[in-house]
Amino acid sequence: MLALLHTSPVHVPVFDALRDREHPGLPLRHLVREDLLATALADGPDAVAEHIDRLLAPAVAAGATAVLCTCSTIGAVAESRAPAAGVPVLRVDRPMAAAAVAVAPAAGRTATRVTVVAALAGTVRPTAALIEDEAVRAARPVTLTTVVVDGAWERFEAGDRDGYLTAVATAVEAVDDADVVVLAQASTAAAANRATTAVPVLSSPAPGLRAAAAAACRPEARTPRPRTA
Repeated sequence: MLALLHTSPVHVPVFDALRDREHPGLPLRHLVREDLLATALADGPDAVAEHIDRLLAPAVAAGATAVLCTCSTIGAVAESRAPAAGVPVLRVDRPMAAAAVAVAPAAGRTATRVTVVAALAGTVRPTAALIEDEAVRAARPVTLTTVVVDGAWERFEAGDRDGYLTAVATAVEAVDDADVVVLAQASTAAAANRATTAVPVLSSPAPGLRAAAAAACRPEARTPRPRTA
């Protein structure tokens, strides 16, 4: 079983549909905690570490062999809780970041130009840090720019999904100096299909779920818990 940690219920049908299409038969357990994002934005992502531990423990006890965190803002903290959880804990945007770094730079350039388009300012720093981390791992130079879509998150919070995706897609179409565009939030994935642009636009749900499904199905997925005194 794969447990998914969400900070919005909108992700549940998205990942259920991806599972049905690409990983039929994979049991999913959705853990939705909207308050974790609010806490992370107010007090910093590290403030949710203990909350994540308490949330994942019963899921692992119930049979989860891996966890996928679908929130980019708290993804790094979630990854760090793997030793406490005793199973792999993945962040949904890491495979996307690796794919972005792998895009070849434009002719005449030595570094790949990556533009991060975010609907929420609090996601910019974690996503940028992740891309830089993947660039170091791959030993590939990148130049990074970021765009925060004005008013998009307010539309999301108001339940205006169409307006939300249109705002993000419009921002993507305005990017004209990148080799690849990265959508920072999993909730913006559908904007990739709305944007008319020749630049590759990457989103996180599908590649993130593939990586997590593979981790959940590996025989060695469950790792020993650290000993306590």
